Amino acid sequence: MDRVLLLVPSASYRASDFLEAARALDLQVIIGCNEPLVLGADGASVQICLEDPDAAAEQIVALDGKSPLDAVVAVDDQGTAVAARAAQRLGLRSNSPEAVAATRDKLRMRLSLHGAEVSQPGFAALPPNAGAAELARLAETVGLPLVVKPTSLSGSQGVIRADTVEQALAAAERTRSIALKAGAPPEQPLLLEEFVPGPEVALEGVLTDGELTVLAVFDKPDPLEGPFFEETIYVTPSRLKAGDLRAVTMTTQAATRALKLRQGPIHAELRVREGRAWVIEVAARSIGGLCSRTLSFGTGMSLEYLILAHALGRPVASLKRATGAAGVLMLPISTGGILAEVAGRERALALKGVVGIEVTIAPGRRLVPLPEGNRYLGFVFARGEKPEEVEACLRGALALLEVRLEKERPLRRPAAAR
Repeated sequence: MDRVLLLVPSASYRASDFLEAARALDLQVIIGCNEPLVLGADGASVQICLEDPDAAAEQIVALDGKSPLDAVVAVDDQGTAVAARAAQRLGLRSNSPEAVAATRDKLRMRLSLHGAEVSQPGFAALPPNAGAAELARLAETVGLPLVVKPTSLSGSQGVIRADTVEQALAAAERTRSIALKAGAPPEQPLLLEEFVPGPEVALEGVLTDGELTVLAVFDKPDPLEGPFFEETIYVTPSRLKAGDLRAVTMTTQAATRALKLRQGPIHAELRVREGRAWVIEVAARSIGGLCSRTLSFGTGMSLEYLILAHALGRPVASLKRATGAAGVLMLPISTGGILAEVAGRERALALKGVVGIEVTIAPGRRLVPLPEGNRYLGFVFARGEKPEEVEACLRGALALLEVRLEKERPLRRPAAAR
């Protein structure tokens, strides 16, 4: 029986889906998490400091010494650096630590793609001590409108569009504050990127010895134009023209080669216009949140099944996506506050095509909208014959769902001392 270590950040949504896939593959599973959670229902568990990749790799090597591991798999972005270091030391199938590090640092990624002449937005690094004059000079170089980004966060956290130099100054201050609160080092620069107009898509793929197999391309039918970039609807198959889809595939393959990625899942985001694609992001992981539940392959294999089988070098019957269309709605967080409930779920579930609703923030927890927020409120899943039907179904569900917040109670002032 193959033995697999799953690296599961405490905030991950995906542990149960990977465990289900591991059962289908008849694997012995050890779960490694950065917090001592209740993890042992499907096997052993161990606490691993995912924030320190070198120390975590040492711990995993020691674990392998007691009983050999056949694969180390990160279920989310936070574990990819640890998985790469550990797998390299153990001689297991993986990307190099250097390649993974380049995908987790947006500036390093941009520099790697620039060196290989891969199509991407223009960009510049904004040093942490830069003043208004330096920012204005860089903004002129990049061009307005531009997008201000932290180099190390994900999920659109801290990403802000600016149409003027004054807006760029305010955005840089806000983005830097968000990055520092999220644990970024104070010496880390910000990234200024050219805003590329046009529809955005997400490509889900897998690399085998550097060669890309496209598993799915998702349309993002809601325009992502800023000032913040909250994603809402993903629908597959894509409705792009054949030429645009070829550009997406070829540009993603060029990007993975420039980054020296060779093995495992790939999630890429690109803007497309008139037969050309621009790389917005490339990650050495699969799609985030619970969005992978929209995908099914061959005779019903999940994306997690494919990822685990690939990490072990096991063949699979088919990488072809199941017929029909599928999509997911990521419930938007428009207003901050304490969640009371998401009402209307029964009515939304009754819509033809809706196959599931998952609310992933519990009542009583605080909702934080972008750009400060970093959590999804929940997901609505739909299936249909055509992408247009799925998109309409998800929009219908959104119209029926109501996010209700608790009324904020005023703080009581202590009685004056007599």
